[in-house]
Amino acid sequence: MVNLVAAQKPLLHWLMKLAGVTPHAVEIEPGTVMNFWVPNETITKKGEKPKPNSKPKETKPVVVLVHGFAAEGIVTWQFQLGALTKKYSVYVPDLLFFGGSVSDKTDRSPSFQAECLATGLRKLGVEKCVVVGFSYGGMVSFKLAELYPELVEAMVISGSILAMTCSVSETTMERLGFSSSSELLLPTSVKGLKALLSVAAYKKLWFPDRLHKDYLEVMFTNRKERCELLEALEVNSKDPTIPNFSQRIHLLWGENDEIFKQELAQNMKQQLGENTTFEGIEKAGHLVHLERPCVYNKCIKEFLTTVYKET
Repeated sequence: MVNLVAAQKPLLHWLMKLAGVTPHAVEIEPGTVMNFWVPNETITKKGEKPKPNSKPKETKPVVVLVHGFAAEGIVTWQFQLGALTKKYSVYVPDLLFFGGSVSDKTDRSPSFQAECLATGLRKLGVEKCVVVGFSYGGMVSFKLAELYPELVEAMVISGSILAMTCSVSETTMERLGFSSSSELLLPTSVKGLKALLSVAAYKKLWFPDRLHKDYLEVMFTNRKERCELLEALEVNSKDPTIPNFSQRIHLLWGENDEIFKQELAQNMKQQLGENTTFEGIEKAGHLVHLERPCVYNKCIKEFLTTVYKET
């Protein structure tokens, strides 16, 4: 029987190529490969892969979109790519153990994801960028900005926090009615996936069970490694260390986010200081970029305009 989600992938890939991006696998180091969707202009000749450490031909500012835990890059950002590629060079990575990205290393920390992402971007010729991070991708983005301030000019963070402390994890899971992050984010059944979508979306979404089942088969691969990613995410402290970020940070939130509530974002804004701004989008939950894409894209564009006016 045809998997309906897998059958739609060629169409999505075609639409992404129409938007001006194409997939490329980048060897980060032996045994570690990260897949990126990169601007066509990054390619020197048709069919030729980018040369390591080569600069892209284009001169448009670079925006990097970093996905969350329930889907790979272009599935997460399918409504943002086309809206941004006219003015910006958009790069969409698949983090390790998502999409086509793999590693034989045992490190599962957000820091390792950030290191691999930085190496991959530099091999693609990216010297500076604005990073947009969602959920798990937001935590990786924070690490990227902390470790590589010369690479990251500014950040937009949605539905994420600096670090998943044990106290935040326990409080959040108890409030949502799940025993662990793995139970929430790595569903093994149609019922579990429906529960995840129920807490992640503002509006209750209905899909036939067949589509839920097909989505589970396609999007929730590498379960052992992803479970290890979640384990490595938790920090054994009550309060995370707050890095002194030099970058501007814009917290762009669904006002009805039930996973990371708006109050967490407001508290984080105070912790991060005067370079941080907050903006809420009404009638949207954790999946704000999918539920209100037009509003979300408008907010990102407005922030990017202010960033590049200053440079």
